[in-house]
Amino acid sequence: MSNIWKREISISRLNELGKGTLLENLKIEFCEIGDDYLCAKMPVFNGTQQPFGLLHGGASVALAETVSSVAGNFACTRDYAVLGAEINANHLRAVRSGLVIAKARPLHLGSNSQVWEIEIKDEAEHLICISRATLAVRKKMKLKDNV
Repeated sequence: MSNIWKREISISRLNELGKGTLLENLKIEFCEIGDDYLCAKMPVFNGTQQPFGLLHGGASVALAETVSSVAGNFACTRDYAVLGAEINANHLRAVRSGLVIAKARPLHLGSNSQVWEIEIKDEAEHLICISRATLAVRKKMKLKDNV
């Protein structure tokens, strides 16, 4: 697949977007951009663990949703935005500590929808979670305050 990015994209710009959001609370950081993929990492710490000390499945889904929806927006021109429509996740392996890294690649980049596959691996490259996100592509609306 050739370069999919329709907007200027950089790690520093993406990490600025996360300030003051859930990404900051979960310590999610974007870490790699390829021609047809985007990666983000998240530490496994008390803020991302469930009560038994393992990485919370919801934190994995938040990471998958983040990396796919941000990638989806940058794979559209500025006149369009994407919104999450559906996400699923299969949790394959438990993690207690370290970092997990999510890599999102598009399976479909259509004019009305996008489908992304997200692999989440630990630092040893064991597959932790596999996820698929479906995003709705919509023309941006002008809000009254932005006229």
